[in-house]
Amino acid sequence: MEVTKAGEYGYLGMLYLAKQPKDSVVRISDISENEKIPEKFLAKIFQNLTKSGLVKSHRGAKGGFSLGKPAQKISIKELLECVQGPIYLNRCLFSPDYCDRSKNCSLRKLWVKGQNFLDDLLMKATLADFASR
Repeated sequence: MEVTKAGEYGYLGMLYLAKQPKDSVVRISDISENEKIPEKFLAKIFQNLTKSGLVKSHRGAKGGFSLGKPAQKISIKELLECVQGPIYLNRCLFSPDYCDRSKNCSLRKLWVKGQNFLDDLLMKATLADFASR
């Protein structure tokens, strides 16, 4: 399991939004400049975040982006998976046919426990938890 650059940049971009005063609208260029993220890559990431409702897009001269819902209602799991897809510790957890031994693998049982722990951890951690630091 690895958080991709897209996942990292999505997190940093949303964290930047979460740290702004309530109802602020921020230009993508401001986020890009402040977080040292390539603007075009960030814009593409924010398209996905907008489609999912995690981010709101505002058009016009004073357009930009804002959070689509309160930071305390955005889990880190939801954010990362929106940007980079499902997070799994091992391929056999999302594709049991990946390995011939999946049905009888003693190590897979450990992966399942670890996956449950990771899912719980990422679901409980919210954007607000990190915006206040």
